[in-house]
Amino acid sequence: MTATLPQPVVLENDVVRLEPLALAHVPDLFAAGGGDDEVWRWLPVTTPRTEEELAKTALSLVHDDQHVPFAVIAKESGRAVGWTTYGDVPGFEASVEIGWTWYGRAVWRTAVNTACKLLLVEHAFGLGLNRVMLKTDVLNVRSQNAIRRIGGVHEGTLRRHRRRPDGTWRDTAVFGILDEEWPEHRARLLSRP
Repeated sequence: MTATLPQPVVLENDVVRLEPLALAHVPDLFAAGGGDDEVWRWLPVTTPRTEEELAKTALSLVHDDQHVPFAVIAKESGRAVGWTTYGDVPGFEASVEIGWTWYGRAVWRTAVNTACKLLLVEHAFGLGLNRVMLKTDVLNVRSQNAIRRIGGVHEGTLRRHRRRPDGTWRDTAVFGILDEEWPEHRARLLSRP
């Protein structure tokens, strides 16, 4: 594990509050995306069909020392609408990965994802990290476009990186944002309505 994996904190802006993921978030999270195959399509687990299944997945992230998971609370409703994590990046110094992200359909194509990424990337660079990595399934074009919108540069594709829950092989598109690139992207993202 890298020595620079951020500690759990609360991060907040006008759109979202990110707080350490806890079992108390599960009812809202299940209401937001539980049982929805499209929400869970690109994640490394099967779609949770019950709150108990979702709680088990959430707890596995909470207790995993290679991830720092956050519940994404929409300021407008005050409810958890998804989660995202910081992840360890073995082999890269002063780097962190943002991933394991999902949101309920109600907040797709809203300001939620951009607001979350602004908080997470800004916080990572504020801690002195020099690189943020984001990865997604090569077939997940919607996610790749979102990563590019926040400033992610496609760095390559890891072929047969890991198995999907259905057993097929996933090729993984890898993106990165460097600390010196971030101010320009941040300014652009903040200038958007």
